[in-house]
Amino acid sequence: MAGLRLDQALARLMPEESRTRLARLIEEGHVRVDGAEAAARRKVKSGEAVEVALAPRPSQAPLQAEAIGLTIVHEDDDVVVIDKPAGLVVHPGSGNWSGTMLNALLHHSPRAADLPRGGIVHRLDKETSGLLVVARNEPAQLALVRQLQARTVKRTYLAVVRGRVQAPGTVDAPMGRHPVHRTRMAVVRDGKPAVTHYRVREKLPQHTLLECALETGRTHQIRVHLASIGHPLEGDPVYGGRTAKVFHRQALHAWKLAFVHPGTGKPVAFESPMPADMRELLERLRA
Repeated sequence: MAGLRLDQALARLMPEESRTRLARLIEEGHVRVDGAEAAARRKVKSGEAVEVALAPRPSQAPLQAEAIGLTIVHEDDDVVVIDKPAGLVVHPGSGNWSGTMLNALLHHSPRAADLPRGGIVHRLDKETSGLLVVARNEPAQLALVRQLQARTVKRTYLAVVRGRVQAPGTVDAPMGRHPVHRTRMAVVRDGKPAVTHYRVREKLPQHTLLECALETGRTHQIRVHLASIGHPLEGDPVYGGRTAKVFHRQALHAWKLAFVHPGTGKPVAFESPMPADMRELLERLRA
């Protein structure tokens, strides 16, 4: 390898690492040649010692507590119910390793770090607003997960869709990864069962305000199901088609949430008013 550039030599020496990551390690000073930092274009020579300090990937680094404000609807020793604003990512992931609801939870309650996923048992898309329940201890987390699996957690959403929906209905269509666009979900024959019930709350000139109840909780379920019947969410950047959007996000709000409290064993229910941006959207669409 003598005579190769440092980044080329590293790519051969460490084929399990991506070239992008190796370039970043060199740029950030984590690669030394004979004890000194070196540039990616530097030619390597026979007999030189190359030392690489593998900085942890974001997914391997411990999650950090961040002072991000949360709207707490209810809190006790077992659960916390949060009214999530649109634009807030729930859990760290690719491209979003900080600034998430989980980072805020760790600041609000440091003991969340001891729980899997910080106690989060279900999620909302980044641009979907509304209610989420988070467990505060392992027994509560297990109880909530079992309720979700048994489909006894009641989740009701408000959605503004394109077109005039004439009557209530149910979409019972299995879902899975899109066969071509792997970052999207789709109705697919061999997918997991997915059921969405909807009813009309208000008919608008070219839109409809729907109330949607989830029987299952697949990723992007309401967005995919409503698009599959020709009524995509207004503003949906992924499933809304090419029609010009009149809203800055998918018009979806997690309105009501009901479950059996894992500590008391009694039913509890919570409600989040429609956020201001969706109320303003409805006013414009009525006009």
